[in-house]
Amino acid sequence: MSSHNKIPKCRIVVDAMGGDYAPQNAVVGAVNAVNERNDFELFLVGEKKIILEVLKKNNLVFPEEKIIDADQVIEMGDNPSDAIKMKKNSSIVVGCKFVADGNAEAFVSAGNTGAVVMASTLFIGRIKGVERPTIGTFIPNQTGVTTLFDVGAFVDSKPHHLLSYGIMSSIFVKEIYGIDKPTIGLLSVGEEEEKGGKTIKEAFDLLKNSKLNFVGNVEGKDILLGKTNIVICDGFVGNILLKFGEAVPKLLKHLLKSYAEKSLFNKIKVGLFRNTLKKALVPLDYQQYGGVPLLGVKAISIIGHGSSSELAIKNMVIRAKEMVDKDLVNKIQNSIETYS
Repeated sequence: MSSHNKIPKCRIVVDAMGGDYAPQNAVVGAVNAVNERNDFELFLVGEKKIILEVLKKNNLVFPEEKIIDADQVIEMGDNPSDAIKMKKNSSIVVGCKFVADGNAEAFVSAGNTGAVVMASTLFIGRIKGVERPTIGTFIPNQTGVTTLFDVGAFVDSKPHHLLSYGIMSSIFVKEIYGIDKPTIGLLSVGEEEEKGGKTIKEAFDLLKNSKLNFVGNVEGKDILLGKTNIVICDGFVGNILLKFGEAVPKLLKHLLKSYAEKSLFNKIKVGLFRNTLKKALVPLDYQQYGGVPLLGVKAISIIGHGSSSELAIKNMVIRAKEMVDKDLVNKIQNSIETYS
């Protein structure tokens, strides 16, 4: 690549202790990402001794000076607020502070979601004009992908929060998917403008009067039909949808297995189409998308599934790199007032 093409500086710090299968999956996935791309600087945060053991066990070469020592771990079951106060030398807190101090542009973790949201908001800080950051996810639909915001950063959104989610997600989808004016739908119990509770009705008016490409209310079925590029909802509802969606692939696999076990003929039929079915279900595999972005903080923050595999971690890191390259944070900052 020509030296005249300016590439944004990209330094990514990965929480090596975050996730059900950390540090193994976090360390291997992150190192695989930097080895595959080799166009960003990687840091690992966590207990140095343990990280070094994982690197040795997996025959991976990684500079020891890029391991940030943090001897505490915020567990999945810990209360986020209490854990951040009590575990100041945890990988999540130290990692977020590392970013906040200007040492990296992105933080990646498959650890305690609430703790990552709180630490990112508290230490990295919110973008000016953003009252609440939002987490989004990707749901395959009949024509591509629907992005859903919010899926659990906060569970009691007010109308103006939903408008803010719409603004940030619109910029995100424009930059990541190249859709110039992404369509936005507000999740409700019916398409009609008068449907929904007080919060939804007030949010509808705010979205309708904004400069966003708002098309109105959408129903649950419209997410999978791909009626809009973006669906906005309260974090309580969004998190339920997220967890429900994560269980669908497991159910499909269970149904196929049960069908195959009923007879030899059924087993042969399933066997013949196994590879085809596997390929068809790839869009439902969360590992392909990696993690979900936390929009509204002053740096890239990617939060992964607790059971993230090495592949999922690798894709989380690559997605973080992509968002830094797109200068997503500054674009959200510059567009907050434009859209509202």
